[in-house]
Amino acid sequence: MLSLIVFTPLLGGLFVLLMQRDNLPAIRRAAFVLSLLPLGLSLRLLAGFDAAEAGMQFVESAAWIPQFNIRYQVGIDGISLWLVLLTTFLTPLVIVAGWGDVHKRVKEYMFFMLALETGMLGAFVALDLFLFYVFWEVMLIPMYFLIGVWGGPRRIYAAIKFVLFTMTGSLLMLVAILYLASAHAQQSGQLSFDMLRLYDLSLPLAQQRWLFAAFALAFAIKVPMFPLHTWLPDAHVEAPTGGSVILAGILLKLGTYGFLRLAIPLFPVAAAQAVPLMMVLAVIGIIYGALVAMVQPDLKKLVAYSSVSHLGFVMLGLFAFNHQGVMGGIYQMLNHGLSTGALFLLVGVIYERRHTRLISEFGGLWQQLPVYAVCFLIVMLSSVGLPGLNGFVGEFLILLGAFNAHPALGALATSGVVLGAVYMLWMFQRVMFGPLSNPANQRLTDMSRLERAVLAPILVMIVVMGVYPQPFLRRMEPAVNAYLARIEKQVADHRASETLVAQSAGTLALHQPVR
Repeated sequence: MLSLIVFTPLLGGLFVLLMQRDNLPAIRRAAFVLSLLPLGLSLRLLAGFDAAEAGMQFVESAAWIPQFNIRYQVGIDGISLWLVLLTTFLTPLVIVAGWGDVHKRVKEYMFFMLALETGMLGAFVALDLFLFYVFWEVMLIPMYFLIGVWGGPRRIYAAIKFVLFTMTGSLLMLVAILYLASAHAQQSGQLSFDMLRLYDLSLPLAQQRWLFAAFALAFAIKVPMFPLHTWLPDAHVEAPTGGSVILAGILLKLGTYGFLRLAIPLFPVAAAQAVPLMMVLAVIGIIYGALVAMVQPDLKKLVAYSSVSHLGFVMLGLFAFNHQGVMGGIYQMLNHGLSTGALFLLVGVIYERRHTRLISEFGGLWQQLPVYAVCFLIVMLSSVGLPGLNGFVGEFLILLGAFNAHPALGALATSGVVLGAVYMLWMFQRVMFGPLSNPANQRLTDMSRLERAVLAPILVMIVVMGVYPQPFLRRMEPAVNAYLARIEKQVADHRASETLVAQSAGTLALHQPVR
């Protein structure tokens, strides 16, 4: 089942590539229908998922490169389940959104979008480190072309910057992966890239610190965490609307997922020691992202910097190292995927009509585009965390976890909620209210049926996840509890061994002869 979900988009993309180039309606419809197949399969996966089970489910395993004990091994737990569903949910919507704004090399665009889906799904379900790395790298190629071919005027610069940043982190992660497999061979006599086996590997603290740093750098770039975020605004602004939605909605989540699945459980003691640093960087990202978003004249850039702030909340929750924080962090990953993805779609709607995203060019749009304005209002309120909408649940849990772990940083992070409300409401007021004075805006038409159809499922999920989060939290809770219990045990064991060594050293000193 999992392999079918992962590779169906790629096969669909290859099918689209074989179609006649001139038949654009058929290409678009085929890409959409083929993108629905993984969604249908993942809904079956959800139906068969055992909510009480903490371990991996639907595991598929086969020898891939037996000489190095590299296996094709995939599986999901309550954490990766929702990220798989988020991916299969957003991709068909993005493909439909591309019908109106992608007019050149349409079948190549659809192929890269579907191939990207395979890369993202593969990374979320991989249980072998080598397999994870392959899917991690595979994602770069489609995203590079989506930005570089279908992007804005500075698309080449943005695409190259995206690849350079990501590859720098990836290479360090590859070195760390090879070292881990080698360490496993030294301890057990067998080379292994099995993620679950490597969780139990016993490494000296000094080695853990270096390896954690290598993994953390790769994932922090992808998140992106302050100060490694500088590639993100360029990539978002230059990418086509569909590329921005996928980038914000799913691709950035691979960074936070990487911390959760690899960097923290593989090196729990080093991760626990890095908590103060990571929490401080997360809070800086929250406040810095909000302040920079506030002064942006470009709508898309404003949404891009809001991502830096929102993902700072996710990192804060994950490094709170407690139940509320981690649950909130995972929930906020889903929320950000929906809310920010929808914001980019809405910015794309207005850009298609006016070919500008400057806030100063708008004003009074509520009079001319009432349906658009209402959709924008719901998504904007979701993004600022209004109770009753999805953003509130995640932010509340994260702040609760942060206050339990570090009250001062929790209090500072709360200011990010206020700043977020300020820049979003101020932007909405300037774009939607006031006189409709610009003649170019007086000719604008409201959202088409197709555009409403793309937004409607996201709006429904925004309300459902805000009003009734229990089905989502219930399925991720056992996996989160097991994850925290394993980390706490490994950190406690390390502290106990340190105490034992210190006591032994003290006893030895007492028995030293006096000279």
